Amino acid sequence: MTKMFGTNGVRGIVNKDMNVQLALQMGKAIGSVFTGAIAIANDTRLSSDMISSAVCSGLMAVGCDVYDIGMVPTPALQYYVKTHDDVVAGVMITASHNPPEFNGIKVIEGDGTEASKEKEGEVEEKYDEEIPTVAWDKVGNIHKVPGAGEAYVDAIVSKLDIPMIRKAKFKVVVDCANGAACFTTPLLLKKLGVRCITLNGTPQGEFPGHPSEPTEENLGDLKKLVKDTKANLGIAHDGDADRCVFVDNKGNYVPGDITLALLARSIVMANRGGYIVTPVATSSLIDELVKSAGGEVVRTAVGAPIVSRKMMEIGGKFGGEENGGLIFPDHQHCRDGAMAIGRMLENICRNGALLKQISTIPVFYTEKRKLTCPNELKESAMQFLDQNTEGVSKNKTDGLKIMFDDGWVLARPSGTEPIFRVYAESKDRDRAVELADQYETMVRNFISSA
Repeated sequence: MTKMFGTNGVRGIVNKDMNVQLALQMGKAIGSVFTGAIAIANDTRLSSDMISSAVCSGLMAVGCDVYDIGMVPTPALQYYVKTHDDVVAGVMITASHNPPEFNGIKVIEGDGTEASKEKEGEVEEKYDEEIPTVAWDKVGNIHKVPGAGEAYVDAIVSKLDIPMIRKAKFKVVVDCANGAACFTTPLLLKKLGVRCITLNGTPQGEFPGHPSEPTEENLGDLKKLVKDTKANLGIAHDGDADRCVFVDNKGNYVPGDITLALLARSIVMANRGGYIVTPVATSSLIDELVKSAGGEVVRTAVGAPIVSRKMMEIGGKFGGEENGGLIFPDHQHCRDGAMAIGRMLENICRNGALLKQISTIPVFYTEKRKLTCPNELKESAMQFLDQNTEGVSKNKTDGLKIMFDDGWVLARPSGTEPIFRVYAESKDRDRAVELADQYETMVRNFISSA
């Protein structure tokens, strides 16, 4: 188990956990594990230049050339790495949805996927060593590479039914969250013939519009503007734009579980079957819709790299997480917020307005709770829950999922923050609340008494 890399890279508060000394050594470690040219990119955070410069210095110190593609979404870097044979890996400077005082370092393998736990482990081992540097005449160089965002958008457009989307004459509102999607998503929609109204469309690392996590409570302006402008759809990204969530044409926030299930059903129908891959935290709605369309759901631990690698292993047709991270393997095996927009527009063209589609599916009630939990208490909290749920059907794929006849609870510590999450689901709203209350109280009491 890696001690520095969480679910999505190494993250921390800038100039505390995430400082230039760490970034320099991390650059040297990455460059020692992935020998060759490395591509690097960043989101809009104020500290990105500082952290990126330190990582680049470490990479060049061990002899790696660096291709800096600038401020682009994480999946744009992944596409660049995947499509350039002279690049052996990538580094994304981002903390995704975390507050602006955070930043992070995410490693991308040569095939464009997020680094496996094995590769992250190799980087950590090297990080702890005294890493030798190369001679003065063997240091790497840095090359600024323009146009990577545009190439990424063009690749997405090439996969979509452009005439069908243009014919629909969509009007959408996009909340770019002052993040990495500020240029690429409006460009994508322009190329698709979609009228795009933008919110928080300037790159500002303080995230002045709202926190960069696209949760319902952060998207009040988007919901209102969709209604006020009579738009067909609202779209919201996180900070590095590998995720997106939607708002229907009446201004209702659409949970990521529903988006995932609707697109999964559509893709299974188009492929006449197939595997859909998603973590244990995803709503049971996806099981019902995928099964009804002739497909099969495969569950994994939480984390996009785990989902994508399982998809590659079994030939999954589609996958994703309940947080809006969707993976389309015909494009690339990683979460891709911009491709999700294109596929959702196609889905609406074929199956009707999002609100109409939602009205025809079963209703599951999900309660999501988040507790502050010191990292050193996470393991013992899990043991406490496990010991106090004897005799109940349990799944330990990731965290502890406790199954009941009328619902389930998932207790799981965050891999990136000092947070403990409790999810509960049932077709009965009161039962979902009851389960969430019960297990949240158990965790809270344990933490307070520890």
